[in-house]
Amino acid sequence: MKNRTQKFQHFVNRLLVIFLILLQVAVFFYLILSTTKLSEWVGAILRLLSFLVVLHIMGIREKAGFKLTWIVLVLLFPVFGGISYLFFHLQATTLNFRRSITKLEFATRPKLLLSDSAYQKAIDENEDFSSNIFYLQQTSGFPVFDKSESDYLSPGEVYFERLCEELKKAEKYIFIETFIIDDGFMWNGIYEILKEKAKNGVDVRIIYDDVGSFLLHDHNFARRLRSNGIKCIPFNRFKPFFLVSLNHRDHRKIAVIDGKVGFTGGINIADEYINMRERFGYWKDSAVMISGQAAWNLSVIFLQLWNFSARTDEDFSSFFPWHEKKCQSASDGFIQPFADSPTDNENVAEHIYLHFINNAKDYLYIETPYFIVDDSFVSALILAAKSGVDVRLILPHKWDKKLVRRISRSYYRELTSGGVRVFEYLPGFMHSKVFLSDDKAAVIGSINLDYRSLYHHFECGTCLYKTSSIKKIRSDFDSVFTDCKEIRLEDCSSNPFVTIWQSFLRIIAPIM
Repeated sequence: MKNRTQKFQHFVNRLLVIFLILLQVAVFFYLILSTTKLSEWVGAILRLLSFLVVLHIMGIREKAGFKLTWIVLVLLFPVFGGISYLFFHLQATTLNFRRSITKLEFATRPKLLLSDSAYQKAIDENEDFSSNIFYLQQTSGFPVFDKSESDYLSPGEVYFERLCEELKKAEKYIFIETFIIDDGFMWNGIYEILKEKAKNGVDVRIIYDDVGSFLLHDHNFARRLRSNGIKCIPFNRFKPFFLVSLNHRDHRKIAVIDGKVGFTGGINIADEYINMRERFGYWKDSAVMISGQAAWNLSVIFLQLWNFSARTDEDFSSFFPWHEKKCQSASDGFIQPFADSPTDNENVAEHIYLHFINNAKDYLYIETPYFIVDDSFVSALILAAKSGVDVRLILPHKWDKKLVRRISRSYYRELTSGGVRVFEYLPGFMHSKVFLSDDKAAVIGSINLDYRSLYHHFECGTCLYKTSSIKKIRSDFDSVFTDCKEIRLEDCSSNPFVTIWQSFLRIIAPIM
């Protein structure tokens, strides 16, 4: 009865939020479309604003795809276009949001180097990917480590079993950061462990994205967790008002145990990710487990967003696990966990992916659920293929979003005619985000190949260089290819109406 009451209250609360948003939209349209003198003045001001917005867009340093999208939309809708751009980009609280989190990230960056970096050794032993190692450590501040081990975990049910094993071993703290938490077998299993650990004095903290879980929990969800000793923060609370910063979401997936073991990848806390609930066929996902020095990077990445969200100023050093005793982990290649933030104007994830494309010599295999990128990314893939690299891209056959499917497939003709081999995963939904190159390097994380992940969301991932886990990733790719259909050039034909629709969707893709 209590659970049913909570669900009803949750439903009513969400309806109220939607009503408030629609009310604001109705007032806005009334001011513009009514025949009053006020509406004429409002319309004239908005047209002038649109003209000024176009001039602004032309002058800023921004991705060409974003600029083209907004210029087309403003010219097509001169009354609404300019004000829509302002709502999307120049929201009042966004400036403070961006400044605060960027300042905190830079201030705490030195804490990433509490462990001894293996930078020079990694550069010397990974010549083909030295530029990527240099960029991540020297420019973005994420050190590379050798006293670390990794294990590739796929599919989600393998990850879940391993995660629960490690959570039960926690002695000091557990940090979990995720986009989605949904009630079910997976969450209940994790929740029981977390409650028991919190009861025994372990510092348990959870960050989940409020929009990612918007339709899944009521506003008391975090409070219920706190009542069981679990510190919980919903990131960037959804508010039913235009002038708020809603565009930047926390899409990261991180779990850290005592700063010694960490997990990241594409797996949220929901039953479809471990195939306990069927959605879009079989759900193929992946993650990586890190043990040793490299796990510390994930601890700092979590604490940065925790300090920002909780408005605290905790000393990260107190969570460092090797003050008294040095890390004894074996060295299995080199591991470099990293994060990407939409607030610092540094597109870390995009640059890493481009490094992998440009540095590949023999082959480059990619798994991603979405493919919505700009022309420069497509050109990089085609250039690699034309330069003799075996470039293969695996996408879902069963998609979770119809418009995304239509946009992603709009690239097929261009890619296949340029030499890129495109595959669709037949058993179901491919949600894994993995780049693998030349049996030498891989990157696994939460980062989709779309505009949201690359430019708008908080993301994370891990670069692996010459680790034993790379063989396991290669074996998994080889297995996945047997479950795929390769898209041929003749499969990419479409009627003129579909082509026009796809072209329009490609134009608006940067803001979807």
